[in-house]
Amino acid sequence: MRIGVLTGGGDVPGLNAAIRAVARRAFEYGYEVMGIKDGYKGLMESDIEPLTQECVSGILHVGGTILGTSRTNPLKKEGGMERCLENIKGFGLDALVTIGGDDTQRVAYEFHKRGVPVVGIPKTMDNDVAETDYCIGFNTAVTIVADALDKLHTTTDSHHRAMVVEVMGRHAGWVATMGGMAGGADFIAIPEVPLSLEEVCKHVEKRWKEGKRFSIIVVAEGAQFKEIVYKEEELGMRDEFGHVILMKRGLGETVAEEIERRTGKTSRSVVLGHLQRGGSPTLFDRVMALRFGVAAVDLIQEGKFGYMVALKGSDLVPVELAKVAGKTRTVDLDLYRVAQVFY
Repeated sequence: MRIGVLTGGGDVPGLNAAIRAVARRAFEYGYEVMGIKDGYKGLMESDIEPLTQECVSGILHVGGTILGTSRTNPLKKEGGMERCLENIKGFGLDALVTIGGDDTQRVAYEFHKRGVPVVGIPKTMDNDVAETDYCIGFNTAVTIVADALDKLHTTTDSHHRAMVVEVMGRHAGWVATMGGMAGGADFIAIPEVPLSLEEVCKHVEKRWKEGKRFSIIVVAEGAQFKEIVYKEEELGMRDEFGHVILMKRGLGETVAEEIERRTGKTSRSVVLGHLQRGGSPTLFDRVMALRFGVAAVDLIQEGKFGYMVALKGSDLVPVELAKVAGKTRTVDLDLYRVAQVFY
């Protein structure tokens, strides 16, 4: 049997660990493994090459992905799906492992409907893939956020400022909620809970009156403030999956300016941006990626296709791609209310 493996969407730490696990488990079964370069782009353009023991040696701790990645959507390319199907046949791929988030798994589901034997692995630092409690990359991202907040506390306190920290999270606020909780944020804004700038400013002023002359406000990039409404042309272009490509001026900067204007307190903004998905994976992400990779190949061995490996509690279980595609897992509001206890 010959298995093709690809990584799609944004990179995260832990992808190489997953690739390594897929290859190593496949080799145990006597399978061949083909690495597909740059996600679905490589599948369309025949950019595929064999993976060997040497290829996957020494990559467990390395961030990024040795296969490369892209946000290419073959459904949006003229003849894209047809070229992918031709290459799957031409390269003799008996199964496909797709490591990625919702967009990657949506396309994987389309392949499944066209008869391609496919198994998905959930990956996204946003942790918003449906039907799984965890996605590769999330633990590393929130660890980076918490570490940044630890550092920002000292300088913000010293200068008596309000610091707005913008983190990733376009449609779901998992990174803001968990990273903010772990890093001792004084206020957290997420897409799931619309807020007003007035609420934030009142909180800042309340802290000053209590003698705490600084504040750390964590804002997910997709947080909703009723006073901030962007025109379509201000949001920027859209990618091939329909997501807005956010412009250089982010929400955090806007919120910081409004806090300073409304309260008179000196305010600054920090955009953590791609730092959240860079560097080496945490121990947790390494272990989860290895588990996901092994489980995906085991599903192939069992002939169970059209599924994604999901974490439910502490167990890995197969869930139908049909239940994953086009859906977003948003923050549990009970968890958000726990975060609010601390501010």
